[in-house]
Amino acid sequence: MKNIIKVAAAQIAPVFLDKEKTIDKACEAIAEAGKKGAKLIVFPEAFISGYPDWVWLIPNSKGAELNDLYIQLVENAISVPDESTNKLCKAAKSAKINVAIGMHERNSETSNTSLYNSILFIDEQGVIMGKHRKLIPTGGERLIWTQGDGSTLKSYSTSAGKIAGLICWENFMPLARHAIYELGTQILISPTWDKSPNWLQTMQHVAREGGLFVISCCMPLKMKDIPDDFAFKKLYPKDREWINVGNSCIIAPNGKFLEGPLEAEEGILYADIDLKQIIAAKRMFDAVGHYSRPDVFEFNLKNR
Repeated sequence: MKNIIKVAAAQIAPVFLDKEKTIDKACEAIAEAGKKGAKLIVFPEAFISGYPDWVWLIPNSKGAELNDLYIQLVENAISVPDESTNKLCKAAKSAKINVAIGMHERNSETSNTSLYNSILFIDEQGVIMGKHRKLIPTGGERLIWTQGDGSTLKSYSTSAGKIAGLICWENFMPLARHAIYELGTQILISPTWDKSPNWLQTMQHVAREGGLFVISCCMPLKMKDIPDDFAFKKLYPKDREWINVGNSCIIAPNGKFLEGPLEAEEGILYADIDLKQIIAAKRMFDAVGHYSRPDVFEFNLKNR
């Protein structure tokens, strides 16, 4: 494996609640990043097929409206594998690039009608390596997504390095982070809906704490990206342009921004990362190495 690797963060909007068109847009971004020599491309949280921002707007008493939105959300979600994942795998193989993409995932092992907030990992040969299901949805998200478990806290060895993922506010969970560090992760993939300055500070802290690279990828979404026939759109202020400005970024193990934050525009961020920086970062502090103190602390991950 080369020490210096080009990675990418795709700060692009989905085609809202349209799985087929969103997959096509993802495949275009995968092809573009591959042509530019990137070995890894990361997409936002719930990219397929859009973040359900109505959970923060519509009260749970509006059952009929919520039912209609949930039906559309499930119908545009992913079962692993399905035709949509086949298209993504073909695109990854053609571009010779590893892909990590956020998605609404059906619980296809049982009823096929509950949803997880998941990351799908595909290698540069077009093979599905695995998926990670968000451990705990935040606030209103709990009306949409069910909880994942520790069995999907894994890392994957790729041509870009050893990668793993935590979704949005999972990154605030100290033990979840510790599990990722213990896996020897070199690149932490952090798809998110959080665009705030506090979030960016957290990402910088995590990069320093873990001594790893962090790719935080957030969905840029404008009012015009949501079709007018979605009634919840009227609940936003009339003069609002951006629902989410993105602020995706790529951060080095010393906490410095390599690229981004990219604000209020769509685009693909690229950065050349040097994996030797991980070794340098851990000379002074290695959370799961010389700073771990196993004689004092004991860590166990269930369902691994």
